[in-house]
Amino acid sequence: MDLPTRSVEIILRNQSTSGAYIASPAFPSYAYCWLRDGSFIAHAMDLVGEYESSRTFHTWAGNVIERYQWKIEQLIGKRRNGEPLAETDFLHTRYTLDGMEASTDWWNFQLDGYGTWLWALAEHARLSGKRGILDKLAPSISTVTRYLLEVWRLPNYDCWEEYPEYRHSYTLASIFGGLQAMAQAQNTGSEITEQLAEIRHFVLEHGVTDGRLTKSIPAAENPNRLDCVDANLLGVAIPYSLLEPDGPVMEKTIVEIERSLHLSGGGVYRYANDTYYGGGEWILLTAWLGWYYAKLGKKSEAHQLLEWIEEQCDARGNLPEQVSGSLLAPDRFWEWERRWGPVASPLLWSHAMYLILYQALNGSLAGG
Repeated sequence: MDLPTRSVEIILRNQSTSGAYIASPAFPSYAYCWLRDGSFIAHAMDLVGEYESSRTFHTWAGNVIERYQWKIEQLIGKRRNGEPLAETDFLHTRYTLDGMEASTDWWNFQLDGYGTWLWALAEHARLSGKRGILDKLAPSISTVTRYLLEVWRLPNYDCWEEYPEYRHSYTLASIFGGLQAMAQAQNTGSEITEQLAEIRHFVLEHGVTDGRLTKSIPAAENPNRLDCVDANLLGVAIPYSLLEPDGPVMEKTIVEIERSLHLSGGGVYRYANDTYYGGGEWILLTAWLGWYYAKLGKKSEAHQLLEWIEEQCDARGNLPEQVSGSLLAPDRFWEWERRWGPVASPLLWSHAMYLILYQALNGSLAGG
């Protein structure tokens, strides 16, 4: 099966006319668009030359942010007046395909999607050569920038929608990466140099133990640390560039990810204590490690991961969220399947990360 072409087809078929990418068309809980997933999907579309698909997503996201700008003004006002914040004061992490807040309860205070959107939008302008979208979406870009600079220090849910009592190294890196990429794209880097330095310093001061990154950083009122690694820490270097991929902290982090989260001959787990659907190997994280290897010139290792991913697709070319053959917590699988049904497949983010890795190694789909 031509999985790269099939992956593009799956993504395009599951993009709403509004521009939103549904997270998974066959998994009811994922019948929404996350800025995090959508931004990586849009980046994959840029890499294969599907610029119109990416542009319509970014326009959709900009319109969503403009619609809920009032929440940012209200939140900043409360912060200035010393008023307590409620969960409803924050921007949501997922939206309906027509760009509205979902009515069902969710773990909404997540920041990484907004940082990732800024990064992916800057990349879209660079890769497509159509920088006019930055002017068109300038109000939404400004809104997100103000929001992130206002709340980045607050504990929030991580990108797996867990541990809201912590700050998270990956989330902080996504904020850094998004702000930096957009500042460079808009030639406004001098305006936020101090804030970027502060975010990087915070991660290095509080998010490093034994010379490597840690999954999460406790708030002052929560002294318990999460010193384990999470495979999402790959993002601290690629693509968010808070640290150099071959620097000493990242190298030690990668060694620990390889040791504790990469199944020999298989895929990559999220983190050691993962129990979601029993804690399987995630397609997108396996591709992410391969992306890291490809960037560092470790092509053989990257190709091995690419081939493993290709072996996980079903007869229709669908890639799942995770693979359940070697679970970290097999006794927890059935509770999730009873609650939400089978593992999500296809997951558009899985297909997107596969395409990103494929392009990093081959680049043969670009220009479509």
